[in-house]
Amino acid sequence: MPNSSTSPQTSAAAADAPLAGESPRAPSRPPDIVGWRWAPVWVLAYVGLLFAPGVAEAVLSLGAVTMLVKLVLQRYNTGARLLSDPAWALTSALFAAYWLPELVSAIDAVDPGRALREAAVDLRYLPFLWLVAAAVASARGRRTTFGGLAIILSVWTVDALLQGISGTSPLFFAIDALKHSISDHGMCSAAEMAMVDRLGGILGPCNLKLGQVIASFSPFVLYAAARRYGIAGWLAATAAVGIVVVLAGSRASWITFALVLLFSGWRLLGVKRLLLLFATGLVALMVLNLTSTQVHDRLVRTAQFVSADLAGVDTALSGRTRIWRAAICMVGEHPLNGVGARGFREAFPACDPQPGVTTSWGEGPALHAHQLLLEVLSETGAFGLLMWLAGAALAWRAWVFADAVARERARPAMLALVVTVFPFNTHLAFYSTFWGGLTLLLAALYAGSLLAQPPSDNETRSSSL
Repeated sequence: MPNSSTSPQTSAAAADAPLAGESPRAPSRPPDIVGWRWAPVWVLAYVGLLFAPGVAEAVLSLGAVTMLVKLVLQRYNTGARLLSDPAWALTSALFAAYWLPELVSAIDAVDPGRALREAAVDLRYLPFLWLVAAAVASARGRRTTFGGLAIILSVWTVDALLQGISGTSPLFFAIDALKHSISDHGMCSAAEMAMVDRLGGILGPCNLKLGQVIASFSPFVLYAAARRYGIAGWLAATAAVGIVVVLAGSRASWITFALVLLFSGWRLLGVKRLLLLFATGLVALMVLNLTSTQVHDRLVRTAQFVSADLAGVDTALSGRTRIWRAAICMVGEHPLNGVGARGFREAFPACDPQPGVTTSWGEGPALHAHQLLLEVLSETGAFGLLMWLAGAALAWRAWVFADAVARERARPAMLALVVTVFPFNTHLAFYSTFWGGLTLLLAALYAGSLLAQPPSDNETRSSSL
């Protein structure tokens, strides 16, 4: 009669034990996570081609299709995997927090056709986010991707500094000349070229987003400089990037870059030296106020914020109080799922608090809310805000439960993502192709690097050679 005290665990262990004459079997382990060695190429190509948004968008779409093909082929390979299970989950959840509000907002949108098209087209972001996360799933991939981003942003920074000195961006001049040789027109129209009032850098005068892009991606430059050259490298990179951000003219990018300095500088410099750095930055800003017309005009406009009347505040914010009042009106009329993703411009005339009055941003309605929370609420409603908050909570939970090594390797991507979605600032349109794609890229870099599997023995040996 069998011994009734034998436990299921004991039986299982006996079943796994080698038979007489057999060599002991090694314990099973999941396959190594090695990422995909070509994924960094897609990521860097996408960012590096932002000066031509249509081409960058094509790279994104082709990268998404390539990732889907890679996943189909990977099913027939039982070896190394592309991502860890937690990275798959978090990347997909962050996509859902962004995309599901788009889909739900289309139910009774102001323009249902456009809202449905936006939701359908944005499905490509999911495989692209998997690709981006796979690019940083291994130590080699992170070095290539983060280092490549630092190089791209450094080149753009130097180019913008040269534009500040000479009045012409060498990179944009070369790209514009190439476009002229291919077609009968350049990257921008003559009217756009004549209305330049700030640094456009490689993005040009018809896509004046250089300040926001440089500020949001600056953590990759600053951390790379600090890692290679210490405090001196970090300070030099800070000075170069800071000048470009200020001359690029976007006050939202000033706030973004100040946050980058605050959260990266206090760990490296300490509180006292960081305060000294900010004081030095204020002095430099005053010097630029005396030497740069663009900086002076923006500081004068900002000073009107202290005005007691609404007109002065609206002038200081470049007409945004009018846009925000319209956004609040849309929230009141469509509280559950908003007016539809990218439907702000269609809904604006009905909610414009000053109809018929000349706008401070030019002809036509406002295109978006210029503020993250108001954009999400007005275009996707309370459901959209809850989904965004759920995504933020999942990202924060992953950070809290990660170990110190994981946090350190993900710190540049984490900081870039946090300052980009910092809610107490003005923003570009998060549901636009340009800024939405970059924001999701940062989210995938964060998820992929934070939840990457520790390097295997083979990867450790190869990286030490």
